[in-house]
Amino acid sequence: MNYWLVKSEPEAYSWSRLVKDGQTDWTGVRSYAARNNLRAMAVGDRVLYYHSVTGKEVVGIAEVSRAAFPDPTVTKEDGDDWSAVTLRAVEALARPVGLAVIKADAAFEKFMLIKQSRLSVVPVAAKEFRRILVLAK
Repeated sequence: MNYWLVKSEPEAYSWSRLVKDGQTDWTGVRSYAARNNLRAMAVGDRVLYYHSVTGKEVVGIAEVSRAAFPDPTVTKEDGDDWSAVTLRAVEALARPVGLAVIKADAAFEKFMLIKQSRLSVVPVAAKEFRRILVLAK
């Protein structure tokens, strides 16, 4: 199993909405690096759900329920080489883990959320994933 982090502004698509919907197609990614991360996801991989802009915190855990497929939201202007995955809500964190806490913790010195902060989909090392779970208790 691999681990990932996806970012969403809660005003655009919040964790609570994913929980209500049960699952969603993660579409609209228009960064080649993030697209490649989507393509590397496999069914069953766990995904940290991060609220960006407002909140700036990891709030839940999702799971990849469908591996990469052509993004149905692509327009002619976007080109045709974009991908999406389907994410299923697994569980909310007991306590959200904020960006300030993450930045202050030496366990996250190589965390892609910090190193490549503009990417909306990044890989997460297993030890980083486990550390988030510890901080969330």
